[in-house]
Amino acid sequence: MILAIDIGNTHTVIGCCRDGEILFRETLSTAASATALEYAALIRTALELNDCDPKNIHGGIISSVVPSLTGTVKEAVRRLSGVSPMVVGPGIKTGLSIMIDDPAQLGSGMVVNAAAGLKNYPLPLIIIDMGTATTLSVIDGKGTYQGGMIVPGLKVSLDSLVNSTSQLPRIALEPPRRIIGKNTVECLRSGVLYGCAAMIDGLIDRINGEMGAECSVVATGDAAGTVIPLCRSSISIDRDLPLKGLMLIYGKNQ
Repeated sequence: MILAIDIGNTHTVIGCCRDGEILFRETLSTAASATALEYAALIRTALELNDCDPKNIHGGIISSVVPSLTGTVKEAVRRLSGVSPMVVGPGIKTGLSIMIDDPAQLGSGMVVNAAAGLKNYPLPLIIIDMGTATTLSVIDGKGTYQGGMIVPGLKVSLDSLVNSTSQLPRIALEPPRRIIGKNTVECLRSGVLYGCAAMIDGLIDRINGEMGAECSVVATGDAAGTVIPLCRSSISIDRDLPLKGLMLIYGKNQ
């Protein structure tokens, strides 16, 4: 059984894989001040809730966009299972051909998603990851990572708006009942969610124009299930995309 962990700025995704099958996926809040012992306890709880014995873990892999936590979580896995997990970074085989100015600058989360997208979806491909930031990655018809874009995430945008105003309330990001809001909460909800959906549609259209081809599109991340159904573009949702990428990269490095 392989343990895969994707550490994001807001959430950390944990999953296990056996014989190419993802056994479970659980999401934790990323806790920057948590100790290795605390993370070991959280990981153990996730495993036990899904009937997975830590003693059966014989390999592990971590991707992280929070460098200060990478060593902590690596130590947590070692204490829990006796396994020292590999970390996605320089020197790791990914199977990607990366055509950006400095390939070393490409975040591990985008690397992992691209590896999974290349394996599982038709090319050319746009990968959208909707977390603390919303990232778009573009892979051309030959399987080359061409680049992408980074925009503020849905919750970051909403928090910035509410924190910068005196009268706008905090709201739950539930699907709007209509485009044109009839009160402040409806106006906020419609504007934030449909605005994000329209931005994604617009970016997809512009990427297709620059690529000179119609790209397939897949989305993952915390906000994908809320926003993507509001988009007009044809977009698949794959919440397991990071875990799939981690498992692929793990296999390439054995």
